[in-house]
Amino acid sequence: MIETIAWLIALPMSFSLAYLGVETFLGLRPLSADDNEEPVAPPRVALLVPAHNESAGIANTVHLLSAAAPEARILVVADNCTDDTAECARQAGADVAERIDPDRRGKGYALAFGREQLALAPPDAVIIVDADCQLESGSAGRLAERAIATGRPVQAANLLTSLGPASPLVAVSNFAMLVKNLVRARGLVRLGGGAMLFGTGMGFGWPLFARLPLATGDAVEDLNLGLWLARQGVRVDLEDRALVTSGAAPVESSRAQRSRWEHGFLRTAASEGVPLLLRGIATASPNLATLGAHLLVPPLALLILLSLFGLAAMAAIGVVSGHWGPLALGSAALGFAGTALLAAWWRYGRDILPFTSLLRVPLYILWKIPIYLGFFTRNQKHWNRTRREGERS
Repeated sequence: MIETIAWLIALPMSFSLAYLGVETFLGLRPLSADDNEEPVAPPRVALLVPAHNESAGIANTVHLLSAAAPEARILVVADNCTDDTAECARQAGADVAERIDPDRRGKGYALAFGREQLALAPPDAVIIVDADCQLESGSAGRLAERAIATGRPVQAANLLTSLGPASPLVAVSNFAMLVKNLVRARGLVRLGGGAMLFGTGMGFGWPLFARLPLATGDAVEDLNLGLWLARQGVRVDLEDRALVTSGAAPVESSRAQRSRWEHGFLRTAASEGVPLLLRGIATASPNLATLGAHLLVPPLALLILLSLFGLAAMAAIGVVSGHWGPLALGSAALGFAGTALLAAWWRYGRDILPFTSLLRVPLYILWKIPIYLGFFTRNQKHWNRTRREGERS
Protein backbone atom coordinates (compact mmCIF):
# COMPACT_ATOMS: atom_id res chain seq x y z
CA MET A 1 0.00 0.00 0.00
CA ILE A 2 2.74 2.48 0.91
CA GLU A 3 4.50 1.76 -2.38
CA THR A 4 1.30 2.64 -4.25
CA ILE A 5 1.22 5.98 -2.47
CA ALA A 6 4.78 6.65 -3.59
CA TRP A 7 3.89 5.95 -7.22
CA LEU A 8 0.78 8.14 -6.95
CA ILE A 9 3.10 10.97 -5.95
CA ALA A 10 5.84 10.18 -8.46
CA LEU A 11 3.85 9.72 -11.66
CA PRO A 12 1.97 13.04 -11.94
CA MET A 13 4.93 14.96 -10.58
CA SER A 14 7.30 13.34 -13.07
CA PHE A 15 4.89 13.92 -15.95
CA SER A 16 4.70 17.65 -15.21
CA LEU A 17 8.46 17.99 -14.81
CA ALA A 18 9.20 15.98 -17.95
CA TYR A 19 6.71 17.96 -20.02
CA LEU A 20 8.19 21.21 -18.72
CA GLY A 21 11.64 19.99 -19.71
CA VAL A 22 10.53 18.94 -23.20
CA GLU A 23 8.78 22.27 -23.85
CA THR A 24 11.81 24.19 -22.63
CA PHE A 25 14.39 22.24 -24.64
CA LEU A 26 12.26 22.47 -27.80
CA GLY A 27 11.91 26.23 -27.31
CA LEU A 28 15.57 27.11 -27.13
CA ARG A 29 15.74 27.87 -30.85
CA PRO A 30 13.68 30.57 -32.62
CA LEU A 31 10.74 29.31 -34.64
CA SER A 32 11.64 31.21 -37.77
CA ALA A 33 14.90 32.55 -39.08
CA ASP A 34 15.16 36.32 -38.90
CA ASP A 35 15.15 38.12 -42.20
CA ASN A 36 15.97 41.56 -43.45
CA GLU A 37 12.53 42.32 -44.82
CA GLU A 38 10.67 45.14 -43.16
CA PRO A 39 7.04 44.08 -42.76
CA VAL A 40 4.54 46.55 -44.15
CA ALA A 41 1.43 47.01 -42.03
CA PRO A 42 -1.85 46.47 -43.88
CA PRO A 43 -3.78 49.69 -44.50
CA ARG A 44 -6.38 49.12 -41.79
CA VAL A 45 -4.92 47.94 -38.49
CA ALA A 46 -6.39 48.87 -35.13
CA LEU A 47 -4.51 48.75 -31.85
CA LEU A 48 -7.15 48.19 -29.15
CA VAL A 49 -6.02 49.35 -25.71
CA PRO A 50 -8.25 48.60 -22.68
CA ALA A 51 -7.43 51.02 -19.87
CA HIS A 52 -8.67 51.46 -16.31
CA ASN A 53 -7.35 54.47 -14.37
CA GLU A 54 -4.18 54.72 -16.46
CA SER A 55 -3.87 58.52 -16.61
CA ALA A 56 -0.28 58.43 -15.34
CA GLY A 57 1.03 56.41 -18.26
CA ILE A 58 -1.52 56.22 -21.06
CA ALA A 59 -0.10 59.20 -22.99
CA ASN A 60 3.33 57.59 -23.06
CA THR A 61 1.79 54.29 -24.18
CA VAL A 62 -0.03 56.02 -27.04
CA HIS A 63 3.12 57.86 -28.15
CA LEU A 64 5.15 54.64 -28.15
CA LEU A 65 2.47 52.73 -30.04
CA SER A 66 2.23 55.54 -32.60
CA ALA A 67 5.97 55.37 -33.15
CA ALA A 68 5.98 51.56 -33.42
CA ALA A 69 2.96 51.39 -35.76
CA PRO A 70 2.48 54.84 -37.34
CA GLU A 71 -0.19 53.68 -39.82
CA ALA A 72 -2.38 51.96 -37.23
CA ARG A 73 -5.47 53.41 -35.60
CA ILE A 74 -5.18 53.46 -31.81
CA LEU A 75 -8.44 53.06 -29.89
CA VAL A 76 -8.24 53.41 -26.11
CA VAL A 77 -11.22 52.10 -24.15
CA ALA A 78 -11.37 54.09 -20.92
CA ASP A 79 -13.22 51.52 -18.84
CA ASN A 80 -14.93 52.59 -15.60
CA CYS A 81 -12.25 55.22 -15.03
CA THR A 82 -12.37 57.64 -12.11
CA ASP A 83 -9.43 59.68 -13.40
CA ASP A 84 -8.69 61.53 -16.65
CA THR A 85 -7.42 58.53 -18.64
CA ALA A 86 -9.73 59.41 -21.54
CA GLU A 87 -8.56 63.01 -21.83
CA CYS A 88 -4.88 62.07 -21.56
CA ALA A 89 -5.30 59.49 -24.33
CA ARG A 90 -7.09 61.98 -26.58
CA GLN A 91 -4.41 64.61 -26.10
CA ALA A 92 -1.79 62.01 -27.04
CA GLY A 93 -3.59 61.40 -30.35
CA ALA A 94 -5.63 58.26 -29.73
CA ASP A 95 -9.28 57.68 -30.46
CA VAL A 96 -11.12 57.10 -27.18
CA ALA A 97 -14.27 55.23 -26.23
CA GLU A 98 -15.48 55.74 -22.67
CA ARG A 99 -17.41 52.98 -20.92
CA ILE A 100 -19.20 53.29 -17.58
CA ASP A 101 -20.79 50.10 -16.24
CA PRO A 102 -19.77 49.36 -12.62
CA ASP A 103 -21.78 46.13 -12.58
CA ARG A 104 -19.77 44.63 -15.44
CA ARG A 105 -16.13 45.22 -14.70
CA GLY A 106 -13.23 43.50 -16.35
CA LYS A 107 -11.00 43.54 -19.38
CA GLY A 108 -13.28 41.31 -21.43
CA TYR A 109 -16.15 43.78 -21.21
CA ALA A 110 -13.83 46.62 -22.21
CA LEU A 111 -12.64 44.68 -25.27
CA ALA A 112 -16.20 43.87 -26.32
CA PHE A 113 -17.12 47.56 -26.03
CA GLY A 114 -14.10 48.53 -28.09
CA ARG A 115 -15.09 46.00 -30.75
CA GLU A 116 -18.49 47.66 -31.01
CA GLN A 117 -16.77 50.96 -31.79
CA LEU A 118 -14.43 49.38 -34.34
CA ALA A 119 -17.35 47.65 -36.07
CA LEU A 120 -18.54 51.05 -37.34
CA ALA A 121 -15.54 51.00 -39.70
CA PRO A 122 -13.97 47.53 -39.37
CA PRO A 123 -10.20 47.25 -39.75
CA ASP A 124 -8.48 44.35 -41.46
CA ALA A 125 -6.82 43.30 -38.21
CA VAL A 126 -7.02 44.10 -34.51
CA ILE A 127 -4.09 43.90 -32.11
CA ILE A 128 -4.84 44.01 -28.39
CA VAL A 129 -2.24 45.84 -26.32
CA ASP A 130 -2.49 46.41 -22.57
CA ALA A 131 -2.28 49.99 -21.35
CA ASP A 132 1.14 49.51 -19.75
CA CYS A 133 2.70 47.76 -22.76
CA GLN A 134 4.62 48.77 -25.85
CA LEU A 135 5.18 47.03 -29.17
CA GLU A 136 8.58 46.70 -30.74
CA SER A 137 8.84 48.46 -34.09
CA GLY A 138 7.59 46.23 -36.90
CA SER A 139 5.73 43.89 -34.56
CA ALA A 140 2.27 45.24 -35.41
CA GLY A 141 2.90 44.62 -39.10
CA ARG A 142 4.09 41.06 -38.49
CA LEU A 143 1.12 40.21 -36.31
CA ALA A 144 -1.45 41.80 -38.61
CA GLU A 145 -0.07 40.34 -41.83
CA ARG A 146 0.06 36.83 -40.41
CA ALA A 147 -3.39 37.04 -38.80
CA ILE A 148 -4.93 38.22 -42.07
CA ALA A 149 -3.08 35.63 -44.17
CA THR A 150 -3.92 32.62 -41.98
CA GLY A 151 -7.25 33.58 -40.42
CA ARG A 152 -5.81 32.48 -37.08
CA PRO A 153 -4.93 34.49 -33.97
CA VAL A 154 -1.26 35.40 -33.65
CA GLN A 155 0.50 35.94 -30.34
CA ALA A 156 3.67 38.00 -29.90
CA ALA A 157 6.34 37.14 -27.35
CA ASN A 158 5.37 38.95 -24.14
CA LEU A 159 8.19 39.87 -21.78
CA LEU A 160 8.79 41.98 -18.68
CA THR A 161 11.50 44.63 -18.57
CA SER A 162 13.05 46.65 -15.76
CA LEU A 163 14.46 50.16 -15.87
CA GLY A 164 17.94 49.87 -14.44
CA PRO A 165 19.13 47.00 -12.25
CA ALA A 166 16.21 44.92 -11.01
CA SER A 167 15.94 43.60 -7.48
CA PRO A 168 16.76 39.88 -7.27
CA LEU A 169 13.11 38.83 -6.86
CA VAL A 170 12.00 41.00 -9.78
CA ALA A 171 14.84 39.58 -11.90
CA VAL A 172 13.70 36.02 -11.12
CA SER A 173 10.13 37.00 -12.03
CA ASN A 174 11.29 38.53 -15.33
CA PHE A 175 13.17 35.35 -16.21
CA ALA A 176 10.19 33.16 -15.29
CA MET A 177 8.07 35.25 -17.67
CA LEU A 178 10.63 34.78 -20.45
CA VAL A 179 10.55 31.01 -19.96
CA LYS A 180 6.75 30.93 -19.97
CA ASN A 181 5.98 33.45 -22.72
CA LEU A 182 8.80 32.75 -25.15
CA VAL A 183 10.77 29.57 -24.57
CA ARG A 184 7.94 27.25 -23.49
CA ALA A 185 5.58 28.90 -25.99
CA ARG A 186 7.95 27.92 -28.81
CA GLY A 187 8.18 24.40 -27.42
CA LEU A 188 4.41 24.10 -27.28
CA VAL A 189 4.18 25.05 -30.94
CA ARG A 190 6.93 22.58 -31.90
CA LEU A 191 5.08 19.80 -30.12
CA GLY A 192 2.32 20.26 -32.67
CA GLY A 193 -0.08 22.55 -30.85
CA GLY A 194 -0.85 26.22 -30.78
CA ALA A 195 0.48 28.82 -28.41
CA MET A 196 -1.39 30.17 -25.41
CA LEU A 197 -2.81 33.69 -25.49
CA PHE A 198 -1.07 36.11 -23.11
CA GLY A 199 -3.64 38.91 -22.99
CA THR A 200 -1.49 41.50 -24.76
CA GLY A 201 0.26 41.45 -28.13
CA MET A 202 -2.58 39.37 -29.58
CA GLY A 203 -3.41 39.85 -33.28
CA PHE A 204 -6.68 38.84 -34.94
CA GLY A 205 -8.09 39.21 -38.43
CA TRP A 206 -11.39 41.06 -38.23
CA PRO A 207 -13.65 38.14 -39.28
CA LEU A 208 -12.35 36.07 -36.35
CA PHE A 209 -12.25 38.96 -33.92
CA ALA A 210 -15.85 39.84 -34.69
CA ARG A 211 -17.10 36.49 -33.34
CA LEU A 212 -14.95 36.06 -30.23
CA PRO A 213 -16.79 35.68 -26.88
CA LEU A 214 -15.18 38.72 -25.29
CA ALA A 215 -17.80 40.09 -22.89
CA THR A 216 -16.76 38.40 -19.68
CA GLY A 217 -15.42 39.38 -16.29
CA ASP A 218 -13.22 36.29 -16.14
CA ALA A 219 -9.97 36.96 -14.28
CA VAL A 220 -8.01 34.95 -16.87
CA GLU A 221 -9.95 35.87 -19.99
CA ASP A 222 -6.92 35.35 -22.24
CA LEU A 223 -6.36 31.76 -21.05
CA ASN A 224 -9.98 30.78 -21.48
CA LEU A 225 -10.27 32.55 -24.83
CA GLY A 226 -7.38 30.45 -26.11
CA LEU A 227 -9.04 27.26 -24.90
CA TRP A 228 -12.34 28.32 -26.50
CA LEU A 229 -10.52 28.78 -29.80
CA ALA A 230 -8.87 25.38 -29.47
CA ARG A 231 -12.26 23.72 -29.01
CA GLN A 232 -13.41 25.45 -32.19
CA GLY A 233 -10.47 23.92 -34.01
CA VAL A 234 -8.57 27.22 -34.22
CA ARG A 235 -4.87 27.14 -33.37
CA VAL A 236 -3.06 30.18 -31.98
CA ASP A 237 0.13 30.96 -33.92
CA LEU A 238 3.22 32.33 -32.20
CA GLU A 239 5.16 35.07 -33.97
CA ASP A 240 8.34 35.05 -31.93
CA ARG A 241 9.88 37.86 -34.00
CA ALA A 242 7.15 40.18 -32.70
CA LEU A 243 7.60 41.52 -29.19
CA VAL A 244 5.38 43.24 -26.65
CA THR A 245 6.89 44.37 -23.36
CA SER A 246 5.74 45.90 -20.12
CA GLY A 247 7.57 47.23 -17.10
CA ALA A 248 7.95 44.81 -14.23
CA ALA A 249 5.79 45.78 -11.25
CA PRO A 250 7.50 46.32 -7.91
CA VAL A 251 7.54 43.15 -5.83
CA GLU A 252 5.31 44.64 -3.14
CA SER A 253 2.67 45.54 -5.75
CA SER A 254 2.62 42.39 -7.85
CA ARG A 255 1.25 39.80 -5.42
CA ALA A 256 -2.40 40.60 -6.18
CA GLN A 257 -1.79 40.33 -9.93
CA ARG A 258 0.12 37.07 -9.48
CA SER A 259 -2.70 35.75 -7.33
CA ARG A 260 -5.29 36.59 -9.97
CA TRP A 261 -3.42 34.91 -12.80
CA GLU A 262 -2.09 31.89 -10.93
CA HIS A 263 -5.36 31.21 -9.11
CA GLY A 264 -7.17 31.44 -12.43
CA PHE A 265 -4.66 29.14 -14.08
CA LEU A 266 -4.96 26.57 -11.30
CA ARG A 267 -8.78 26.65 -11.44
CA THR A 268 -8.72 26.18 -15.20
CA ALA A 269 -6.07 23.47 -15.05
CA ALA A 270 -8.03 21.52 -12.43
CA SER A 271 -11.20 21.52 -14.52
CA GLU A 272 -9.83 21.46 -18.07
CA GLY A 273 -6.36 19.89 -18.11
CA VAL A 274 -7.11 16.18 -18.06
CA PRO A 275 -10.35 16.39 -20.14
CA LEU A 276 -8.57 18.45 -22.79
CA LEU A 277 -5.64 16.03 -22.91
CA LEU A 278 -7.94 13.00 -23.21
CA ARG A 279 -10.09 14.71 -25.84
CA GLY A 280 -6.99 15.55 -27.83
CA ILE A 281 -5.80 11.95 -27.71
CA ALA A 282 -9.26 10.59 -28.59
CA THR A 283 -9.66 12.94 -31.56
CA ALA A 284 -6.01 12.81 -32.65
CA SER A 285 -5.76 16.59 -32.13
CA PRO A 286 -2.19 17.64 -31.28
CA ASN A 287 -3.45 21.13 -30.41
CA LEU A 288 -5.92 19.94 -27.77
CA ALA A 289 -3.56 17.28 -26.41
CA THR A 290 -0.58 19.59 -26.02
CA LEU A 291 -2.67 22.37 -24.48
CA GLY A 292 -4.15 19.88 -22.01
CA ALA A 293 -0.69 18.64 -21.08
CA HIS A 294 0.53 22.24 -20.78
CA LEU A 295 -2.22 22.96 -18.26
CA LEU A 296 -1.02 20.04 -16.15
CA VAL A 297 2.29 21.82 -15.52
CA PRO A 298 1.73 24.10 -12.49
CA PRO A 299 3.34 27.54 -12.33
CA LEU A 300 7.09 27.13 -12.07
CA ALA A 301 7.61 28.09 -8.44
CA LEU A 302 4.70 25.92 -7.32
CA LEU A 303 5.96 22.96 -9.36
CA ILE A 304 9.40 23.18 -7.77
CA LEU A 305 7.89 23.50 -4.31
CA LEU A 306 5.58 20.51 -4.80
CA SER A 307 8.43 18.50 -6.31
CA LEU A 308 10.66 19.06 -3.30
CA PHE A 309 7.89 17.99 -0.94
CA GLY A 310 7.17 15.00 -3.17
CA LEU A 311 10.80 13.90 -3.22
CA ALA A 312 10.96 14.18 0.57
CA ALA A 313 7.83 12.04 0.90
CA MET A 314 9.15 9.44 -1.56
CA ALA A 315 12.48 9.33 0.25
CA ALA A 316 10.69 8.69 3.54
CA ILE A 317 8.64 5.93 1.92
CA GLY A 318 11.82 4.47 0.46
CA VAL A 319 13.42 4.32 3.90
CA VAL A 320 10.39 2.53 5.34
CA SER A 321 9.67 0.16 2.45
CA GLY A 322 12.99 -0.18 0.68
CA HIS A 323 11.21 0.68 -2.56
CA TRP A 324 13.24 3.40 -4.31
CA GLY A 325 11.75 3.36 -7.81
CA PRO A 326 9.40 6.35 -7.34
CA LEU A 327 12.21 8.46 -5.86
CA ALA A 328 14.52 7.56 -8.75
CA LEU A 329 11.87 8.51 -11.31
CA GLY A 330 11.02 11.78 -9.57
CA SER A 331 14.66 12.73 -9.15
CA ALA A 332 15.40 12.03 -12.81
CA ALA A 333 12.42 14.13 -13.92
CA LEU A 334 13.44 17.03 -11.67
CA GLY A 335 17.01 16.82 -12.97
CA PHE A 336 15.78 16.85 -16.57
CA ALA A 337 13.55 19.89 -16.00
CA GLY A 338 16.27 21.68 -14.03
CA THR A 339 18.80 21.10 -16.81
CA ALA A 340 16.36 22.51 -19.38
CA LEU A 341 15.76 25.61 -17.28
CA LEU A 342 19.49 26.14 -16.81
CA ALA A 343 19.96 25.83 -20.57
CA ALA A 344 17.28 28.50 -21.07
CA TRP A 345 18.99 30.71 -18.50
CA TRP A 346 22.37 30.25 -20.15
CA ARG A 347 21.01 31.11 -23.60
CA TYR A 348 18.56 33.89 -22.80
CA GLY A 349 18.54 34.77 -19.14
CA ARG A 350 22.01 35.79 -18.03
CA ASP A 351 21.41 39.48 -18.75
CA ILE A 352 17.96 39.38 -17.15
CA LEU A 353 18.94 37.23 -14.19
CA PRO A 354 22.60 37.55 -13.13
CA PHE A 355 24.12 34.57 -11.38
CA THR A 356 24.01 36.32 -8.00
CA SER A 357 20.26 36.83 -8.44
CA LEU A 358 19.82 33.25 -9.65
CA LEU A 359 20.89 32.15 -6.20
CA ARG A 360 17.81 33.96 -4.82
CA VAL A 361 15.37 31.58 -6.54
CA PRO A 362 14.59 29.82 -3.21
CA LEU A 363 13.56 33.20 -1.75
CA TYR A 364 11.30 33.80 -4.75
CA ILE A 365 9.61 30.45 -4.16
CA LEU A 366 9.12 31.30 -0.48
CA TRP A 367 7.70 34.70 -1.45
CA LYS A 368 5.07 32.97 -3.56
CA ILE A 369 3.89 30.52 -0.88
CA PRO A 370 1.18 32.95 0.39
CA ILE A 371 -0.17 33.16 -3.18
CA TYR A 372 -0.63 29.40 -3.31
CA LEU A 373 -2.11 29.23 0.18
CA GLY A 374 -4.49 31.98 -0.88
CA PHE A 375 -5.89 29.68 -3.57
CA PHE A 376 -7.65 27.83 -0.74
CA THR A 377 -8.35 30.74 1.62
CA ARG A 378 -9.01 33.82 -0.58
CA ASN A 379 -9.18 32.65 -4.17
CA GLN A 380 -8.74 35.63 -6.50
CA LYS A 381 -11.48 35.36 -9.14
CA HIS A 382 -11.89 38.96 -10.27
CA TRP A 383 -9.91 41.40 -12.36
CA ASN A 384 -7.53 43.65 -10.48
CA ARG A 385 -5.18 46.40 -11.56
CA THR A 386 -1.54 46.25 -10.55
CA ARG A 387 0.06 49.45 -9.26
CA ARG A 388 2.60 50.65 -11.81
CA GLU A 389 6.19 51.44 -11.01
CA GLY A 390 6.45 54.94 -9.60
CA GLU A 391 2.80 55.19 -8.58
CA ARG A 392 1.80 55.83 -5.02
CA SER A 393 -0.22 53.31 -3.06
